Formats: sequence, structure tokens, C-alpha cells
Amino acid sequence: MIRKAKAIWRGTGRDGTGELSTDSGVLSSTPYSFKTRFESQPGTNPEELIAAAHAGCFTMALAFQLQTAGFAADELSTEAAVSIEQEGGGFTIKKSALTLRATVPDIDAAKFEELARAAEKTCPVSKVLNAEISMDFELG
Repeated sequence: MIRKAKAIWRGTGRDGTGELSTDSGVLSSTPYSFKTRFESQPGTNPEELIAAAHAGCFTMALAFQLQTAGFAADELSTEAAVSIEQEGGGFTIKKSALTLRATVPDIDAAKFEELARAAEKTCPVSKVLNAEISMDFELG
């Protein structure tokens, strides 16, 4: 399975603007820029999208962990806070902090923690944060 997204950028890094689109159409020419990333202008940014992906992936992974163990959540609510910090001449994503609030009937705290920790380690987005990156390019 392959999922795709596309970024288009026009102009310089600080003053330019971009658009993000996904094959599903959920994002369609969604604006992003220096100001949406480092200030508070409306639009999105890569870190916000990584946070959404991590929260969604982890929460679904936990639902599967619970199901396999014979439990069903009434509700799982996860917030991911992705931190970007200046490092040298650029920036680095240092961490993604997950905050989970859960209502799961008939489970004790130790079992829940075991399953939540397993979900955090096995979630594909958790794994991708340390993934190999490949690149192909064409200069026209």
C-alpha cells in the first residue's frame, strides 16, 4: 500500500508560499508557509501533519491491541505534540509527545499500560520517525 501527498512551493523560504494536497483529497491545495509553520497564520505545517498522523496511528494501534486482548474502548482520545527545535543552521523534530485519555471498561491499569506501550512501539508512524529516507529527483 502506498499513500501519496504532494507539495508545491513558490518563492523563497521565508516569503514564499506553498500548497499541500493528498490523493484522497482531504488536503487540496491547503496553504502552508513560513508563517503557518513558525507564526500563527492560518494554514497547516509539516509538524502539525506529523502530529495528526502520529495521534491517529497510535490510537488505532491501541484499539487493535485492546481488541486482541479482548477489550473494547468506549473512547480513546490522543493528542500528539510534535516539537521542532533550532539545531545548528536548521531545525530538527526532537520528539512527539503523546497524551492519551481513555475509557476502557473492565481493564486494570497495568494491562492497559502494557497494551498502550506496545501500541506506541508498533504504530507505523512511531517507527517512521526513525525511518530510512530515499529520494529520487529530476531537475528540469
